[in-house]
Amino acid sequence: MFGRLAIDLTPLRESRDFRLLWLGELVSSAGSQVSVVAVWVQVYALTHSVAALGLVGIVRLVPLALTALVGGPLIDTHDRRRVLLLAEFGQVASSSVLLIGALIGEPPVALVLVGAALAAGCGGLAASTRTAITPNVVTRKQLPSTLALNQLMFNSTMIIGPAIGGLVIDGLGLSVAYAIDVVSFLAAIFTCYLIRPQIPTRDHVADEVRGGYVANGWAQLTEGLRFLRGQRVLQSTFYVDLIAMIFGMPRALFTVLAVTQFGATRGSEGSVVGLLFSAVAVGAVVAALTTGWVRHIRRQGLAVLWAVAIWGLGIVLFGLSGGVLAFALASLALAGAADVVSAVFRGSILQSTVPDNLRGRMSSVHILVVVGGPQVGDVEATLVASVFSPVASVVIGGAACIVGVALLALAVPEFARYRTPIVSEATG
Repeated sequence: MFGRLAIDLTPLRESRDFRLLWLGELVSSAGSQVSVVAVWVQVYALTHSVAALGLVGIVRLVPLALTALVGGPLIDTHDRRRVLLLAEFGQVASSSVLLIGALIGEPPVALVLVGAALAAGCGGLAASTRTAITPNVVTRKQLPSTLALNQLMFNSTMIIGPAIGGLVIDGLGLSVAYAIDVVSFLAAIFTCYLIRPQIPTRDHVADEVRGGYVANGWAQLTEGLRFLRGQRVLQSTFYVDLIAMIFGMPRALFTVLAVTQFGATRGSEGSVVGLLFSAVAVGAVVAALTTGWVRHIRRQGLAVLWAVAIWGLGIVLFGLSGGVLAFALASLALAGAADVVSAVFRGSILQSTVPDNLRGRMSSVHILVVVGGPQVGDVEATLVASVFSPVASVVIGGAACIVGVALLALAVPEFARYRTPIVSEATG
């Protein structure tokens, strides 16, 4: 029984390149999470404004959209290892901007926002590239297990990063937090150098369908979007995540709630903020460690719908937790556990249905949704909080998430009926 539930480590054992990517990202992502907490704390400390916290989401969204538009074709036409290295050096530069701002002492808010925007753009390009590389370094049958391992890695860093970040910010200051982020990227750069070149493959069948036409220029930018036409199941994986992240992701309010709801004192709220961020990840890690069962599930669309509904329920319970921090953390952990299940199956549907020569562009759209959705959610949460209250914003958002999932299930019934094809051990 335990063997069926325990996470499948086969991709890490059998694929050298996946193992290198996974380990490098484990270190660099932990550093990035330290920086994420630092940005929220710094902006609130400089402005004392809920609206300013929403602005962080807006400035992050714009570069994410640009890199999704331009980065996708770049990933599909160049050695993906080199593109990943370029993105990681860009992340070093963006974190250095934030470090310089912290060393100034009280920098202009605009400088912090510029650093956050650059980090979002470069981070989006790096994530899209890694997503496009992954199906080519493991077997297709291993994809659900591979994505579960990625979720374990990412959410583990979301426990370690925010928890360490909160303690570092309160004890050593923002500059040390940003310095940790800068140094952490050295691991990702080193491991990326060690993997084999990742040249995109040509999908000859797709080329024949297009009459031998090889997309270039503007056509190349829009080819991925054209591929999505009629792909209602694939589209639904994006829609359902947008529903969850726009309405049910109240992270922009964590800094405010730490003070107004959970008794933290202003100026030393970093530790509580770190706990709130980490709680989501704790639930996600527990779920990821027991994802051995995911490789046996074929009705992946239905699994996604249930998972996102449970995410919304967890957020509602978090909003209703009052000042009881333990209950709030448990509710966020429930949401995090559901999110891992959703992410694994959404990623599996994406990777199984998209040809390799379009994976960069589809991965860019995927990352824009996964990372950009929370940025829009930051704006939504702060706007509703400004009209009502932070607590009302959380509860309304979680409830809207549940309603949105039900409406999507009715609008696209084939999503719930979707069954993943049975595949062999062939790679790719």
